[in-house]
Amino acid sequence: MMQQIYPAPNHHYSYELNKDFHFSAAHAIPADGAGKCRFVHGHTYYVNITVAGDDLDHAGFLINFKKIKQLVHDRFDHTLLNDDQIFSEDDSDRFPTTEVVARSIWEIIEEHLQQTENTPTCLQVFLRETPTSYVLYRPKKEGNL
Repeated sequence: MMQQIYPAPNHHYSYELNKDFHFSAAHAIPADGAGKCRFVHGHTYYVNITVAGDDLDHAGFLINFKKIKQLVHDRFDHTLLNDDQIFSEDDSDRFPTTEVVARSIWEIIEEHLQQTENTPTCLQVFLRETPTSYVLYRPKKEGNL
């Protein structure tokens, strides 16, 4: 697969899990400043998701690698991202730019994790849109202004 080392977030958790995968999707950015990206075009997105926590679930997992991929790949692979409800054209902060897609992946993963018995957390999402362009999303921590 990607066989790449990603920037590692500082944390105090006992376990850190990273999952790499890719998905193919199209998008358009309906904004004046988007240039050619205003038009529908596609990418093969490469994703690395970092999850951390102190407790394992009843099966000995922080989270099953398969579940992480299902949450994102099954939802976005071979789709037009603009059609997904998470990217609302009514809100320019939700256009499916690489930055917003990375943040949205974090939201999807984190929402799932908070419903699990051991409640790990998603520390970061690394999303590569092209061989030379990527976004790293890390949520701000409380009191971290």
